[in-house]
Amino acid sequence: MSDRYQQFTSTAFGRALAKRLGLPTPTPLRRHRPGDPVISGKVRTGAAAGSRLHDSVRALLSDVGAEVDDGEAREDDRYAALVFDASGITSSDQLHQLRDFFGPLIRQVGTCGRVIVLGTPPEECTATGERVAQRALEGFVRTVGKELKRGATAQLVYASEGAESALDSTLSFLLSPKSAFVSGQVVRVGAAEAPKVDRQRPLQGEVALVTGASRGIGAAIAETLARDGAHVVCLDVPAQGEDLAEVANRIGGSTLQLDITAEDAPQKIVEHFAERHGGLDVVVHNAGITRDKTLGRMDEGRWNSVLAVNLTAQERINAALLADGSPLRSGGRLVGVASIAGIAGNVGQANYAASKAGVIGLVQGLAPIAAKRGVTVNAVAPGFIETKMTAAVPLFIREAGRRMSSLSQGGLPVDVAETIAWYASPGSAGVNGNVVRVCGQSLLGA
Repeated sequence: MSDRYQQFTSTAFGRALAKRLGLPTPTPLRRHRPGDPVISGKVRTGAAAGSRLHDSVRALLSDVGAEVDDGEAREDDRYAALVFDASGITSSDQLHQLRDFFGPLIRQVGTCGRVIVLGTPPEECTATGERVAQRALEGFVRTVGKELKRGATAQLVYASEGAESALDSTLSFLLSPKSAFVSGQVVRVGAAEAPKVDRQRPLQGEVALVTGASRGIGAAIAETLARDGAHVVCLDVPAQGEDLAEVANRIGGSTLQLDITAEDAPQKIVEHFAERHGGLDVVVHNAGITRDKTLGRMDEGRWNSVLAVNLTAQERINAALLADGSPLRSGGRLVGVASIAGIAGNVGQANYAASKAGVIGLVQGLAPIAAKRGVTVNAVAPGFIETKMTAAVPLFIREAGRRMSSLSQGGLPVDVAETIAWYASPGSAGVNGNVVRVCGQSLLGA
């Protein structure tokens, strides 16, 4: 559904009127197109004394052909990205280095620009002062994300000791237009051996399963993983068979018609990929339903159906895929689709919010278990995404959902899909146990 308010404020008259009335003027976001470079425009980097990640940042920027500006900054410069390595900050009195670097430059971040701060996970710091200083980075970055204008975003990447060589996939995603609707997020990258991948086709030769793939966000996920080289098996209930086949045919994939809540669904999935494809590399648990009512009016059927589809089926399928002898290969990726409702709650959605919060718990619980098999488990938590479901929301609630974020607009299904594709990449071996909100830094929730 088109955003008519954004279209109006893109005109000279609309922009002037919105400014006069103190209304938001959302900037059209720059999104990825095949063949685009990771980043276009000047990039300026900096590092606190004693930092350990700056060399990895510079190596990536060189590898992607970025224009790194090391000269004297001028007032008329515009930057596509500002990247600062804060991993060397070990006490609160050193935090001034953030202001020293960003203060003179922050107003020169260009349209749809990027701000990235890197640090050390606070929980891995042995000294209390260092832990305090590194945790302070989160408040700083979230605030920067809210102060940036013109579609620019800010992110914090915590990199463990030993993760220096595993940052490529994450930094490439966050610097690129693929992360257009991701802002104010904290990503943790652990120590890992991350292979170099083809940036255009990172999933070449891999097999992916996407549940709920017949339409909306699920179809966008299937299309994006296929673009990146995967053979995508599109799964949905038999009633959606026609739409499912249309998606699969369009992307050169195949279909699996199945009710994931059926008792034998996990075993059927295991058998299908073992027999038909000889293995499985990426699983995206996108299937989900809503059955909204306030809690006092919610019947048992509404509660049970939502929890069964959105959460219990995911638990059972993951358990089967992580069992001995499953077709899930080492290096596999399990990705859940949570929701901002699972973080902030939502009136009339106690069942849905519980199920989506459960997905977050599932990621946190399974991540260390999966890691022993060389598998990662992560989730996305979408905010307001422009779909048929949100198009049916009453006008004023829909407009509030769109505007109540740092980017003052709704996201698109492809924004969720691009984030999942980053998780799915073999280069994201160090990305495990993360829940990233795809919400334009919504003002709701944490």
